[in-house]
Amino acid sequence: MEPYKVAIPIQEALRRGEGKVTLRGWVHRKRVLKEKIFILLRDSTGVIQLVLPRDKFKDLEDLNLESALVVTGALVKEPRAPGGVEMHVASVDWVYRGEPYPINEDAVVADSEYLLDVRHLWIRSRKMQAVLKIRHTVFGAIHEYFRKNGFYEVHPPMFITAAVEGGATLFKVQYFDKIVYLTQSSQFYLEALIYGLEKVYTIAPSFRAEPSRTRRHLTEFWHAEMEIAWAGMEDAVLVGEGVISHVVEKVLDERQEELRLLGRRIEPLEKAKPPFYRVSYDEAVDILQKKGFEIGWGDDIGADEERALSQDFDKPIVLYGFPEKVKAFYHRNNPRRPEVTLSFDVLLPEGYGEVIGGGERIYQAEELIEKIKRFGLNPQDYWWYIDLRRYGSVPHSGFGLGVDRLTMWIVGADHIRDVVPFPRDVRRTAP
Repeated sequence: MEPYKVAIPIQEALRRGEGKVTLRGWVHRKRVLKEKIFILLRDSTGVIQLVLPRDKFKDLEDLNLESALVVTGALVKEPRAPGGVEMHVASVDWVYRGEPYPINEDAVVADSEYLLDVRHLWIRSRKMQAVLKIRHTVFGAIHEYFRKNGFYEVHPPMFITAAVEGGATLFKVQYFDKIVYLTQSSQFYLEALIYGLEKVYTIAPSFRAEPSRTRRHLTEFWHAEMEIAWAGMEDAVLVGEGVISHVVEKVLDERQEELRLLGRRIEPLEKAKPPFYRVSYDEAVDILQKKGFEIGWGDDIGADEERALSQDFDKPIVLYGFPEKVKAFYHRNNPRRPEVTLSFDVLLPEGYGEVIGGGERIYQAEELIEKIKRFGLNPQDYWWYIDLRRYGSVPHSGFGLGVDRLTMWIVGADHIRDVVPFPRDVRRTAP
């Protein structure tokens, strides 16, 4: 049997603390002293210190970082070693000598352009390991929340023919003999699906051809979207509060070690429990004007304004009641105050800003057609979306949650690129 087949995870070795074991992994650090070689070996579960007699393993002195090893030896408790345990190596059962590694993890910053150029290698770093494990927990918790609350997972198409968020941000794709687009959102298809399943969600990529160079934007991002039949705006808000708080609780429960490695303060995460703060658009404009922003009623609230608002609160904010012209055509206008929509955003604290956008949808065909025209669009382009209102339509609501943005806040990252394995933005499509 190949030696690596009998190896155990490093985390298991640290738990045992003694006995003879075989381990496999990659060289994370190496020090050569007069009589001993010290190697920090890493795998997906952790790191452990290897101690090798220099006279016996002299051929490993020049071993480069990220070389792969399978070793056998005795576990010994050593308080000074990472994890309090080290291995005294008796044999090296297998080795793959890597070339000189082009990254010194201690000498780089996580948002450097160089690390984006070598992203295929940087994802091996302990920092990226921690981020990706937290990301794994985030996605799993979203699925768990929706499934436990009666939602069905569905899978809308990625190729679309009509804009959801605006034609200027569509990516064109040659599709046989015609042009189609990469989806900006699965919302319209989720709305179609509620008439059979009532409560639906999806987690899928969305694509926006926005030339944004901000720390919160990617051209390809992961979207958790949901729609509910027989529901209004407040119903969607409650789901938004529920899914965010559940995700954060799950990360705090399962990923304390990773949060510590990233240096993340957990106090802001611990406060992310419902109910979130409610702030109306009217109140937000007043707050921003008092802060010195030149914003009037009817203006959109951009990233800078969101950052300023969210810094005043110690947990997420539900910002609601936006004017008609700053939200997409499908949002239902408030019957009691027609100039505003039954829409909302959820803003994350600490200056991270919007993570959810949603609201109540127009459910009457005539009202939808009139608003499409008022927005300067062609109802024919939305024929099947309008059709949904012709046959047994009901009040319904939903939202889209930016999973990358949520992860960015949870880990305390400075840039959204830092929480995506292979980010895509206006400048980068490789590696």
